[in-house]
Amino acid sequence: MKINFILAHADMSGGTRVIVTQARELIARGHEVRAFSTPPRPPPLRGRFGSILRGDGWPKTPEAGGSFFDGSGVPHKLFPKFRPIRDRDLPDADVVVATWWETATWVWRLAPSKGAKTFFLQHYESWGGNPNAVDKTWRLPIHKIVISRWLEQIARDKFGDPDVSYVPNSVDMNLFNASPRLRQPTPTLGFVYSTIWFKGPEVARKAIERVQQQIPQLRVVAFGTAPPCDDHPLPPGTIYTLLPEQTAIKDIYAQCDVWLCASRSEGFYLPMLEAMACRCPVVSTRVGGPIDSIRDGENGFLVDVEDDEALAGRAIDVLRLSDEQWRKMSDSAYATACRYTWQDAAALMERALERAIDRSRMTPFII
Repeated sequence: MKINFILAHADMSGGTRVIVTQARELIARGHEVRAFSTPPRPPPLRGRFGSILRGDGWPKTPEAGGSFFDGSGVPHKLFPKFRPIRDRDLPDADVVVATWWETATWVWRLAPSKGAKTFFLQHYESWGGNPNAVDKTWRLPIHKIVISRWLEQIARDKFGDPDVSYVPNSVDMNLFNASPRLRQPTPTLGFVYSTIWFKGPEVARKAIERVQQQIPQLRVVAFGTAPPCDDHPLPPGTIYTLLPEQTAIKDIYAQCDVWLCASRSEGFYLPMLEAMACRCPVVSTRVGGPIDSIRDGENGFLVDVEDDEALAGRAIDVLRLSDEQWRKMSDSAYATACRYTWQDAAALMERALERAIDRSRMTPFII
């Protein structure tokens, strides 16, 4: 197949990593894959004037920066400015894949020669734009590919689309791994720091502070893509790594006895599997991928969204396991990460794209 992936913005996010990994695996399976993206959207005019009124000056347009496409071997064209990608920008293909709600609108407007239209959904992106506009893209008669059962449920129950392909993510075991290990001499908890609302930064902080009250010697480690800010301070004493090298992230996971996810919403949450590949049990809110992968008491625990007390309680449960019990949970977490590979995911993606082509032939989409 000739496959074109359409991105609004390629960066160092987990979503871009997934797209690049799928593209690379599809190339290995003999397909011709290309990716096309734009730089970040400039700040809206209202936001620019608001910045001036606050005394912050005229805001700069965000720069494209690096992305997981760099050095990946996946052909990638970055257009010079943010704008809809049109027919003239793309070669003809068998299938064209939208990867963000705005790109779904772009893909919907493409000519049939650009390929069967497909929407690869990594989140319910109502937080990333006008919710009505986002919902409108979910209602487009485009074949949907989702990475978690939660997204599949949204497509089915909220938007009435039962014909959805489920293609969960895997983890690169060459990049994320650890040998069998014991717990740390000092109890250690890790998490990804973020200031994004749906990542639950204040929920994480409250939960960790509760754990610190019960286990005063607790060591806390974190990494993230943004410097800590006053609105969302790190828990006291946190050892923080800003933008670690990809090859160094496994060492952060591997020094932890428990990994914490406090998100209000996740399409998947890749750090869960990355931590598990490094033999770290995960305590998470019931979101996206964790719902599909975590089994209470086996490889971690699930708690209700917003419940910082339960998050803390389950993290303490893991930290207070006996050596034998913790090692059993650690080994189970590792087994979870190993049971499904990116090659397995690419095979499912291949079938999903073939399904998109079949549907386009049965019911041609009218532009």
